[in-house]
Amino acid sequence: MTRTVFVLTGAGISAESGLGTFRDRDGVWARFDPMRLATPEGFAADPVLVHEFYNHRRRDARAAAPNPAHAALARLEAGLAARGGRLFLCTQNIDDLHERAGSRHVVHMHGEVLRARCTACGTETVWHEDLGVETPCPHCGRRETMRPDVVWFGEMPKQLDVIDEALAEADLFVAVGTSGAVYPAAGNVAQARAFGIPTLALTLEAADNAGLFEATRLGRASETVPAFVDEVLSAKV
Repeated sequence: MTRTVFVLTGAGISAESGLGTFRDRDGVWARFDPMRLATPEGFAADPVLVHEFYNHRRRDARAAAPNPAHAALARLEAGLAARGGRLFLCTQNIDDLHERAGSRHVVHMHGEVLRARCTACGTETVWHEDLGVETPCPHCGRRETMRPDVVWFGEMPKQLDVIDEALAEADLFVAVGTSGAVYPAAGNVAQARAFGIPTLALTLEAADNAGLFEATRLGRASETVPAFVDEVLSAKV
C-alpha cells in the first residue's frame, strides 16, 4: 500500500551535528533570554544584540554537517517517491541540514536562519553572511530594515495551512527530536490521533507530549531514524 509519511523534526535531530537544542537544561534558552533575542519587541529594543546572536547562529549552521538521521530522511523521501508514496518533511529547525543531506522538499515552519527579510518591502532573500542594522535591503535599498527570516515568539509559524492539509492526508505521523513543548507543532500528534493516523516518536528522551504518542523509541536520532527508514522502505511498518 502506498504510504504518505508526515515527519516533524525538532532540535534533537540537529544536536548530533553540533547545533544546540533550545529547551534542555543546558540549551540555548537556558543561557540566553529569548525575550531579548527572539521577539519583535527585543529586536526593536536592541537590534544590534539580536543581529549579533543570529550572526553567530548563521555561522554555526554553515559550519555544521548533516548527520545520518538527516541522510536517512532524504533516503526515505526518495524511496517513497520511487514507489508512488510521499514524505512530507516539516521541521521546526532553522538550519539547512535537511536540504544539504539531500531532502528536496522541506517545510520550515519557523523560518530559516540562512534567509533574511526586509521589514519595509517584505522581500525575502537567501543570506549566508552577517547581517546588521546598516545592511541595505538588496531589493529596495533601505537600511535598518533587514532581519533574520525566522519566526520569533509571538509571530505566526509559516505554512500552517499546508502543514494541516498534509497531516490530514498522512498514513503515519512521526516526530523526531522534538521537545513537545512548542505549539502549534506540539499539537500535531493530537491532530494525527484525531484523524486516526498512527503516531510514533523517535527521541533521545520522552518529550513533554509523550503520552499522546502510540509508540516511542528512545535513542540517538542518528540510530533510530535510519532504523525506522529501513523498516518503512522494507514495508515492515
